[in-house]
Amino acid sequence: MFDLISLIKAVGYLGIFAIVFAESGLFIGFFLPGDSLLFTAGFLASRGYLNLPLLAALTFIAAILGDNFGYAFGRRVGPAIFKREDSVFFHKDHLERAKTFYEKHGGKTIVLARFIPFIRTFAPILAGVGKMNYRVFLIYNILGAVLWAVGLSSLGYYLGSIVENIDLYLWPIIGFIILLSILPNLIYFLRARGRRAR
Repeated sequence: MFDLISLIKAVGYLGIFAIVFAESGLFIGFFLPGDSLLFTAGFLASRGYLNLPLLAALTFIAAILGDNFGYAFGRRVGPAIFKREDSVFFHKDHLERAKTFYEKHGGKTIVLARFIPFIRTFAPILAGVGKMNYRVFLIYNILGAVLWAVGLSSLGYYLGSIVENIDLYLWPIIGFIILLSILPNLIYFLRARGRRAR
């Protein structure tokens, strides 16, 4: 694991904004360390390196703008992709499935995807591909950004303020956050594997 503290100190507010934006809606952002970055930035704010209200505001805005960019990209480019002939990766019925899924589960998907690495990058893009109602998308996008961006940075700040020598436990805490974030994917994979086996 690379040194997030050094990274955050090096890139500052602008770098944090760019990382959160990229991970929220750009294809290239799926590998970025969103959860751990936000928590660590909050921790650094508790040590006086960053200002928490400014950090929370910037990451909140970056998360919303990133998701909006992903949605717009999916809405504009997605249907054109699916007009192609069926192939190994693309099938026309996938577009209809995306539409149906986001009509039924779009809101909670946008919120929950914030906390799942990889998924949070592609959920807004797929919402655009599925032509999810934009007003509904925006409402849940804002809710997810509050819970994720503001919530995780505030949690890092709070624990950094009340736990003595928390920097000694920082990596185990970050590891726990990462484990929690990948747990839904792991459970889904194991259940799907069990159903296929049956």
